[in-house]
Amino acid sequence: MAKKTAKKKVAKKKVTKKTAARKNVANQAQDYAHEIWLAGLGAFAMAQDEGSKLFKESSKRFDDTTSKVVGESTKLFERLVKEGSKMENKGRKMASDTVGGVRGDVESRIDEVRKSAQTNWDKLEKVFEQRVARALSRLGVPTSDEIRELSDRVAELNKRVTELARKQQAPKPAASKKVAKKAAAKPAEPQTPAKSD
Repeated sequence: MAKKTAKKKVAKKKVTKKTAARKNVANQAQDYAHEIWLAGLGAFAMAQDEGSKLFKESSKRFDDTTSKVVGESTKLFERLVKEGSKMENKGRKMASDTVGGVRGDVESRIDEVRKSAQTNWDKLEKVFEQRVARALSRLGVPTSDEIRELSDRVAELNKRVTELARKQQAPKPAASKKVAKKAAAKPAEPQTPAKSD
């Protein structure tokens, strides 16, 4: 039994040593954990300080970048407006040229159609006049040329008649004295006009 007791004592000592070692390891682990915790707090504090510095720097850079971006975007916008204006002018010129070409084609075609229509109308008018003239000729109605010719002849004859009437009414100087003496001696006889050929 003594051996058993001695074994128990040795086992107790081993357990105590193990427990002490365990306590020592636990303390060390606790110390390490605490140090890790402190390192984490230090990192957090440093991060907070550095973060505010970085935030200020980032804010400043952001403002600088924003002003640069705004400046560049303004320049880009103005450039785009300029290019857009050029494109609009090109488009208008092309449209104007195209419209002008189409307008010219349409006008030339319209002129051709007008000329063709006028030619056809003139032909139709001539055919109509010829048919009317034939119909009037069959009916015995004189043409406008014949009427004009007759009117000219009538006008010429009227002119001659008027001239002859003036000649007959104008007294002859020698004959009028003799006629006047005879008229005083004889009673008045009716005078007949002389016939002319």
